[in-house]
Amino acid sequence: MKKVTICKTFFIALLFSSCNGQNNPKPQIKNSNTVGGGCDGCELMYIEMAKEISSVSTSPGWSEKGQKLIVTGTVFQLDGKTVAPNVIIYYWQTDNDGYYSPTPGMDETIKRHGHIRGWVKTDAKGKYTIRTIRPAPYPNDVLPAHIHLSVKEPDVKKEYYTDEINFDDDKLLLAYRKKHLPENRGGSGIVRVLLKDSLQIAEHDIVLGLNIPNYPKKAPALLHSGLNIGEDQPSFMPFHAFGPDKGTQTCPVCKYGRYHGIIYFAGNNPDWTAIKKWLLFLEKESEKRRQYLKVYFVYGNHKNYSKNQRQLQLENLGKLLHIKNTALTFVPSFTDQVTEADLNKINPKVKNTFIVYKQRSIVDKYINLEPTDENFKMISGSLNKTQGEYFDLREPEHD
Repeated sequence: MKKVTICKTFFIALLFSSCNGQNNPKPQIKNSNTVGGGCDGCELMYIEMAKEISSVSTSPGWSEKGQKLIVTGTVFQLDGKTVAPNVIIYYWQTDNDGYYSPTPGMDETIKRHGHIRGWVKTDAKGKYTIRTIRPAPYPNDVLPAHIHLSVKEPDVKKEYYTDEINFDDDKLLLAYRKKHLPENRGGSGIVRVLLKDSLQIAEHDIVLGLNIPNYPKKAPALLHSGLNIGEDQPSFMPFHAFGPDKGTQTCPVCKYGRYHGIIYFAGNNPDWTAIKKWLLFLEKESEKRRQYLKVYFVYGNHKNYSKNQRQLQLENLGKLLHIKNTALTFVPSFTDQVTEADLNKINPKVKNTFIVYKQRSIVDKYINLEPTDENFKMISGSLNKTQGEYFDLREPEHD
């Protein structure tokens, strides 16, 4: 009887390890000099990999039961702006029941990744598309559903894993993230799911080398202010002095996170002539793009701070410029923890910091911009470029 119990316990442990332990690509050896710190399982990307890889992949799951899902995005170099062509992305995921299910005759080495796996190679514009089904979470587990990713750059010797794709509407995600902070490897892995007919669509951009240990390339030395392109724009609670949410501490991304947004930060050295020009331009952009763009001005000068004076100052500014759509807000300082303004990591010494985000993910950033026609066109062009593209979702004739 005791022997039977031991066997049963072993079988159960083996079953759960096939769902969890063997499919987590975290490094086995810390402090490794390997790019990415090492990766348990990423090397399996080369098994059965075709010589010619398209920028569009249709996974085996596409024709199986489950919610059809399209993941699409752009891969960028470390600066977050230069597109990266010819980058191979390997993905693997669970099926509709939460298992990495193998198929008959499958190579024994890759069974732990299951049969829903595949590859894409970014095109000349750095773009890729994966047609698959939405993975189910592991049975009886706390881990949210996810798609594993590893990348191989053409000029970097070793592959490495990025943050796995998680879904913002997954009921398991919030509780899990409270206990497990994301690494933001390659940028945030949380995607916002959109619906088109019976399809779900998720955009996921990747910034190569971002938060990757021992990454051999170095980003250009730039003045620092704000989080990196590819990371999530954090929630914070500025005081709204003028505009749509006047009199509240509405969090920009909490209420309007699914929109395109610009947050214009000004700190300890305000140039009010330049600020007025920027606000007039951004107000026009907001009017032109209507509900698809939310604009915020966040004043964070901590010198001689008085809440009442700051409130009155921005109210007068809004009336002077006839602001209707742009939110004029303020925080005691950019290091203030009560409003959580500190999460933005804004440098108060720079003239300004412009953060452009879409669906909570930072897609562009500018520091110390002068209010010139050339820079106005650059901001407008950034909004056009990152507003999103709806591609042909018909069944592909060829991969």
